[in-house]
Amino acid sequence: MFNSKYSNVLTIILIIVIIAIVAIIGFLGYDIYRKYYIDKDAEDFMARYEEQVFNTVNNEPTSNVITNTYIDPGNDTSNTTPTSTGNKTNKFTYKGFGVLGSIEIPKTGIKYPVLNSYAPKALETAVCYYYGPGLNQVGNTTIAGHNYRNGAFFGKNKQLANGDTIYITDNSGKKVKYTIYNIYKTTPNDGAYLTRDTNGKREISLTTCTDDSKGRLIIWAKES
Repeated sequence: MFNSKYSNVLTIILIIVIIAIVAIIGFLGYDIYRKYYIDKDAEDFMARYEEQVFNTVNNEPTSNVITNTYIDPGNDTSNTTPTSTGNKTNKFTYKGFGVLGSIEIPKTGIKYPVLNSYAPKALETAVCYYYGPGLNQVGNTTIAGHNYRNGAFFGKNKQLANGDTIYITDNSGKKVKYTIYNIYKTTPNDGAYLTRDTNGKREISLTTCTDDSKGRLIIWAKES
């Protein structure tokens, strides 16, 4: 009788362990799958974006409008216009959001469009303009991105160090190199970095959550 009960308990424990393993594998598999399609969508868009920006700069015929294959017409960004932007019009769209330019970080291997909206749906789509004069404008422009554990968006920012480079391209075709010179963690309520004095220079700030989501990882970079 005792052995029978003991055997039943072991069976239940084994079933629970198997279910947990399957759930973990499924979660990790979905995470990998999601990152693949996030990166694939961004890569396809960026190839077309760079080609059309190049055509615009060289005055070649182009519609100046890129629409990603997967458009969500339900996105309403009317109430999420950035505080200030260096681009007067948004010529490009990605999944229903206006695009102000692109960001490339060679060390972490990312290249994403920078969206003009800071709405929750936009933050799930790509990195977003958050605050400042606009991409490649004089002053400090802040770009925000989710810290996904699969490494998408700004999930690998913790791997960056002083001296690493970031490239920002705006819709005019101007590509500016920025060099990281300050990295630190702070509280979600600390916004002092947003309005810092850059002494008439172009600078950018990247902001994302820390791994435990309790703080913010901030990166400062200046034109170089």
